[in-house]
Amino acid sequence: MHPTVVERELELKLVLSPERSIPVPARLSYRSDDPFAVHIAFHIGSEHPVNWTFARELLVEGVFRPCGHGDVRVWPTKVEGRSVVLMALSSPDGDALLEAPAAQVSAWLERTLRVVPPGSEAEQLGIDDGLAELLAPTPADDLWLRDPWPSDESKDGE
Repeated sequence: MHPTVVERELELKLVLSPERSIPVPARLSYRSDDPFAVHIAFHIGSEHPVNWTFARELLVEGVFRPCGHGDVRVWPTKVEGRSVVLMALSSPDGDALLEAPAAQVSAWLERTLRVVPPGSEAEQLGIDDGLAELLAPTPADDLWLRDPWPSDESKDGE
């Protein structure tokens, strides 16, 4: 079975100062075989896009209320009457504040939530099936389940 991929191209703004921002083409992508993560590729004029990966849950929550700490923080706000989602990203290479149109991000997130509903991510990974398979008894197991060192007190025939 092929993974389902949900992608969206959109233009973000890299906020340089309260008065100044520059457009940054970006691609949001989500894969059903990596169900907990969202990926954002920014095209900032360099040869290769800059890729960020973080929890889908963080972005879902960040559309409604401030969340996250450390490297990725997300919060909703209004800029000139428009609803936007701000993402503050920190890395050893530097920090960036990105502004995304809330409606487009929400619409894309809704598509990802239809593909993999919240709470069902682990099923997508087949973790439960994989564990069940790993833990299933095999005929050789009963050899291992016998006590290899019978205690001295209980000798046969006593």
